[in-house]
Amino acid sequence: MPSVVGLLEQRELAARRRVDELREEADRVQAELAVAERDWKEWAIARSRVGEVLGPVDETEDHVRAERTMPAEGQAEEASSVSMAAKPKSPVPVWREGLDASVLSIDYQRILRALADRHRLRQGPLTCQEMAVLFGLDAVPAKVEALRSKAKRLVARGWLAERQPGRFTLAQDVTGQGGGS
Repeated sequence: MPSVVGLLEQRELAARRRVDELREEADRVQAELAVAERDWKEWAIARSRVGEVLGPVDETEDHVRAERTMPAEGQAEEASSVSMAAKPKSPVPVWREGLDASVLSIDYQRILRALADRHRLRQGPLTCQEMAVLFGLDAVPAKVEALRSKAKRLVARGWLAERQPGRFTLAQDVTGQGGGS
């Protein structure tokens, strides 16, 4: 007849083998999950990039047309903000002295307002995930990448600065006080 201690040792050994098997399985699943998440993020970025490419066809031509119709610098404040308000999906003009944020669409204005508030409160730059949460959006890749696309476009047009990768502040000239931190 086997001893009680011997039976307990057999059961303990079987339980330990099962734990080891499950750990190996969990490691394999974690590795697969990491690959799948990376793949998912790459597809979200690709979709966002295609959206940018398929956006307005020739923004430089629209920008030149907008410059011709805009008043001179001295008259910029006198121009009606209603007539200069941007429509959704309108191109982002290159920032220049005297150009008001009202020429941007609402989404871009919201980004500028959030960063202006941070600058005024002497807080640091924002990431796109932080912006998504601040705007009440789910911080899912599609929403975050849409914000990143807009922020990058604002950087390219001189409205924002990205001194650290993925961290956005108002551009120095836009703040008028030496830029964000």
